[in-house]
Amino acid sequence: MENQTKLYGKVIVKAKDILDFISQSPEFPTLNDISKNLNITKPTILKILNTLIYCGFITKSPDDNRYHLGIKFLEYASNVTDNLEIKSVTKPFLSKLRDITGETVNLGIVENKKVVLLDKIESPNSIKLVSKIGGTMNMYSSSMGKAILSVYPEEKFEAYLNTTKFERLTENTITDPVKLKENIILTKNQGYALEKSENQKDIICVGFPIAKNGIILGAFSISAPQYRVDDEKLEEFINYGKETQLQILASL
Repeated sequence: MENQTKLYGKVIVKAKDILDFISQSPEFPTLNDISKNLNITKPTILKILNTLIYCGFITKSPDDNRYHLGIKFLEYASNVTDNLEIKSVTKPFLSKLRDITGETVNLGIVENKKVVLLDKIESPNSIKLVSKIGGTMNMYSSSMGKAILSVYPEEKFEAYLNTTKFERLTENTITDPVKLKENIILTKNQGYALEKSENQKDIICVGFPIAKNGIILGAFSISAPQYRVDDEKLEEFINYGKETQLQILASL
């Protein structure tokens, strides 16, 4: 593999080579099959195989000692499919929302208590946003994150409050759990999250959760520089956002 020496954790690369070989083999391979075809010592292969079995990535047939991929990959594939589906479903609605508002519209999902930016439909007007597709942001400081927190079950929300380290990103970032809880209750009651320079200075965002039948799929938001958003414009964002939310939910 090119630039392999620059990678951290060569054993992970070896594990990938083993998984690739198992997945591409015409029949389930044995330890000898893997050893003959990979430039890895048999003892090392066996150690990696046992670790992969423990993690659920592969299984070994007890009768003939052949290896095949485990059901863990089905779980991962399902999650990836769900993420891609929500992106494809929301794209036309979020594109229309961008066109109506003239501002950047974002789509996010939650992973490891962070909002991951899944899609970003840029404003035709110049705006400097630090966010990028694949990047993450805190739930407590972003409108999409707060929108998602507002539809969390109470127990899950309390667990988030108790296990999260709150760090100040701007002078407006809410770092007090009590104040954040009050803000999330307000968000839940009004149906949208408002974030004013809490995640990035001089940027205002309005976020809306995407949740149906008790399943939280993600959230979307409208982002704009504060100087372009007066009270009237903000009200338009909220109304257009709620309409878009209903359209997305109806299509799911």
